Amino acid sequence: MDYETKIFPYVGGYGRYNRIVVMFSWIPNFAIMLNLYCDVFYTLMPESYHCKPDPELLPSNFLLSNYSRQGYLNFTIPWINGTGLSHCELFKYPPNISTYTDNIPKETVQCTKGWEYNSAAGLQSNFVTEWDLVCSDYWKIPLQHICFMSGWILGYILLGRLCDWLGRRQGFLLSISLSGLVGVVVCVANSPVVFLLLRLSQGAMLAGVFLSSYIARLELCDPPNRLMVTMISGFFAVSAELLLPGIAVLCHDWPVLQAVATLPLLLLLSYWCCESVFPESPRWQLATNQIPQAKRSLQTFSTRNGVCMTDEIYPAESLLTDIDGAYGDEAIPEYHSVLELRQTRVIWRNCLILSFTMFIGTGIQYCFTRNLHGYSHNFYFSYFLRVLTGALGCIFLCLTVNHFGRRGVLLLSAIITGLSSLLLLALTQYLRGGLVLVLSILGLLFSQALAMLSVFFASEVMPTVIRGGCLGLVLASGCVGMAASSLMELQNNSGYFLHHVVFASFAVLSVLCIMLLPESKRKPLPDSLKDGESQRRPPLFLLRGERDNLPLLRGRGGHRRSEYTPDNYSRLMSATKKMLAKDTLPFNAAVPSQRSPLQQGDGGGAQGGLGQENGLAGEELS
Repeated sequence: MDYETKIFPYVGGYGRYNRIVVMFSWIPNFAIMLNLYCDVFYTLMPESYHCKPDPELLPSNFLLSNYSRQGYLNFTIPWINGTGLSHCELFKYPPNISTYTDNIPKETVQCTKGWEYNSAAGLQSNFVTEWDLVCSDYWKIPLQHICFMSGWILGYILLGRLCDWLGRRQGFLLSISLSGLVGVVVCVANSPVVFLLLRLSQGAMLAGVFLSSYIARLELCDPPNRLMVTMISGFFAVSAELLLPGIAVLCHDWPVLQAVATLPLLLLLSYWCCESVFPESPRWQLATNQIPQAKRSLQTFSTRNGVCMTDEIYPAESLLTDIDGAYGDEAIPEYHSVLELRQTRVIWRNCLILSFTMFIGTGIQYCFTRNLHGYSHNFYFSYFLRVLTGALGCIFLCLTVNHFGRRGVLLLSAIITGLSSLLLLALTQYLRGGLVLVLSILGLLFSQALAMLSVFFASEVMPTVIRGGCLGLVLASGCVGMAASSLMELQNNSGYFLHHVVFASFAVLSVLCIMLLPESKRKPLPDSLKDGESQRRPPLFLLRGERDNLPLLRGRGGHRRSEYTPDNYSRLMSATKKMLAKDTLPFNAAVPSQRSPLQQGDGGGAQGGLGQENGLAGEELS
């Protein structure tokens, strides 16, 4: 039974209650992004730091009162041209010397008393300064980010399947409860290992919150409003990124910032008590044959939307009766797994292509942001520029996707991303700094648009019965791309050039893959695996010939086409079936009875005479 045309319009469509639920589904996006981008401030290296001077390494007759603060540092810490004081070394002097000249024999040793830091951007202490993760322990910083992204990958894969088995609401409540609990425990982490493990767990739970709220929001909308509702949730994420630096400045220390970021997650636990602000998706319940639960959900939606389902539009017809007739009285719930993708061809291909474009969109951003660091070393410059390009990417998608289609805009984003990356790769040393900055901003903008549209496109073409698992795979591939940048930092950026070459080549290859995708603009969401397999790739350029131009079927104004609405079509079909089912017809087709041979002969003669008269009349008319 087609949900989009035969059920959704009769429970109020995208009515007042649906809009309220969608508004409440935007709030988790703010809380999720606040916790996600806190990681930037937790692992931010201070702008300058050096070893703490160790008096035991100085001569025995050394007097500190004879030196200024800067002179004392210059005497105890080596000076490195271009960078200033050494980050990881100290001078060690012989114990018995009487003159202090530049030719004093001395040696360099590693830091013995810890480090002194300038405060990091926004925070006075963070993950780096709390446990001195510099010099030989620097590798723990990118490892923390890799662990955090690994948690998101596991969460998307595991909790995505859980959303298909337990439902959108149950998956959301489970994820939000565990993420709030783990977020509180992170505040009291007392070692780097404990911090890594807790952040991994919190990342997994946050992934479940994002995935379940994203799918539930999508399944409550009609086709014309799906894009705008999703992009508004993107603006909530942008607002969280914009507010985060100010919140970090007010918090000073990382445990306080973690507590403030966890507070919205704890407030979202109120969704447990108020089911009406985040109900279960009736589309998923019908797709999995949970008929009693689906009927209750539909009655709730229709009542809150101001539509009474007991009012029959046509005599002897009602929505609930149609559902019983379509699914039967003893329908057994059927749950599907993402592992069933192996038995499909179109769904598997779409999932693979969109995972590939998502991987490119997130992974290639490191190539552009690294050029921004070269243009300006100010942390806030690159941070707010990235946030601004994300907001512009949302606006770009709002203005173009519904007009030009999902596939066309995805193709355009991939082309511009790949072209910007190739130009930077080949011509950086020949271009001026301003042009490099422009290409980096352009690539960053369209790479973020590519990632956002890949997720939205995947949510529309994947069937409802496995939408959680498939969308989880697509989002997990994006986290793999984000973790690739940390792998480069783990190797001290030694493989940056290869990283740039690989992702630029992938961006060019993705242009060919996108051509194989279907178009989902203004089309109903597929519910079953059969619906997902029936999606076909339309031509990229529509022919506008006059071959099928029928003047008699043209509407008013010459070129104006009549708008097709599934609602009107379903009403027409229902009325036609009812009319054909009536027993009282305007005429009765009587069956001729058997007659005697004489009557048959007379009838035959009469019919012959009638045939002759008809023939004469035909000749006169001709």
